[in-house]
Amino acid sequence: MPTMPEQLVFELPHRAAMGLEDFLVSDSNAAAVALVDRWPDWPIGAAILVGPKGSGKTHLANVWQLRAEATPHAASSLTRESVPAVASAGAVIIENVETLTDEAALFHLLNLVREQRLQVLLTTDAAPGDLKIALPDLHSRLKALPLASIEAPDDALLRAVLVKLFADRQLSVEPHIVDYVLVRMERSMSAAERFVAEADRQALVLQRRVTRAIAAAALDSLGY
Repeated sequence: MPTMPEQLVFELPHRAAMGLEDFLVSDSNAAAVALVDRWPDWPIGAAILVGPKGSGKTHLANVWQLRAEATPHAASSLTRESVPAVASAGAVIIENVETLTDEAALFHLLNLVREQRLQVLLTTDAAPGDLKIALPDLHSRLKALPLASIEAPDDALLRAVLVKLFADRQLSVEPHIVDYVLVRMERSMSAAERFVAEADRQALVLQRRVTRAIAAAALDSLGY
């Protein structure tokens, strides 16, 4: 019996919703949400968000970026020469401090928090005390900053994220399918996004709703 050809699928762009109203809150991230909510009433003009990759740290930093009209910069690109231009934005996000190569540059930038009333949000996957920082003054400065941690998402949060991601794509998925996926996928927001995108793609190919079989195939294709 001949097999049916796959339906041609066009990969249309899907914009991730990145506002605060789109950020789902649970015990694993409530402290980080509270830190962003307190801005601009931070004790000083700088703070640190700490969390593993895929925890939602980038989303929450984006929320602060929109509120503060901040400019994002990768820590790996920060240099002493670039600091004046970076600081001229007034509000700055320095992402992935663990990738920093010019420690003096970040120390100078943090000095400008007081001198120029600069606003700075740092993100990192490790707590300041665990970062490999050779410059003692920078190490001390980072440890003194207000800090909030985002833990790996718990079951309740991941379940809500999966449901929301499906809804964003106008897909209706039965609860037992979400439960099936939840115990098999990687425990991260980014994994949830990849899974939903792949399940959507496979459902379009087969011209079917997302079933358990499609969910299983999507998990398999992602290596879970």
